[in-house]
Amino acid sequence: MLESHDWSAIWLTLRLALTVTALLLVMGTPLAWWLANTRSRLRGAVSALVSMPLVLPPTVLGFYLLLLMGPHGFIGRLTQASGLGLLPFTFWGLVVASTFYSMPFVVQPIQNAIEAVGTRPREVAATLRASPWDAFWSVVVPLARPGFLTAAILGFAHTVGEFGVVLMIGGNIPGQTRVVSVQIFDHVEALEYAQAHWLAGGMVAFSFLVLLALYTLNPDSRWRGA
Repeated sequence: MLESHDWSAIWLTLRLALTVTALLLVMGTPLAWWLANTRSRLRGAVSALVSMPLVLPPTVLGFYLLLLMGPHGFIGRLTQASGLGLLPFTFWGLVVASTFYSMPFVVQPIQNAIEAVGTRPREVAATLRASPWDAFWSVVVPLARPGFLTAAILGFAHTVGEFGVVLMIGGNIPGQTRVVSVQIFDHVEALEYAQAHWLAGGMVAFSFLVLLALYTLNPDSRWRGA
């Protein structure tokens, strides 16, 4: 059966996933819009940077983020100068790391959906004197809704399942940075296989239900990262 520290890890994981998903939808939408519409020569480089977490080992990404957020890193100096302190081994450090690591799972579905909408609906809206902002919210977002749904589901699920990045940045602090994946690792290390089975089985069921919801609510979902 699940114990109090298991439930603490579950609630922390859900809080982390919800926070990261919300941030990525806010930050990733303008980026996806730019990637879908720009003709800049930087498009390829930006797309590669966004997609790097798909191929980069999580420990490598976590290591460099740890350096950046450390006392001598750019982000670390900025947060210290702002009075926020250092982010490693805190919940918000996990948020920053998870945002970077889950970015392609949110940006790419939204980008694909915007590209699928095309420019024609916006041109029609412009002839009706709709501003670009109005056209985006009244035309593009409704037509690209399946992409936003896919992005939200994948971003949330991917954050829930993270291990290497969160372990590098957050360590293993109960109630602060110990998420479900790390809790399972602790149980296995302690040979507590019964407790590990409860959490691991829950993760398997969660993954299945997430994918079932994705393909049921959005059967035409296509994501080039898959």
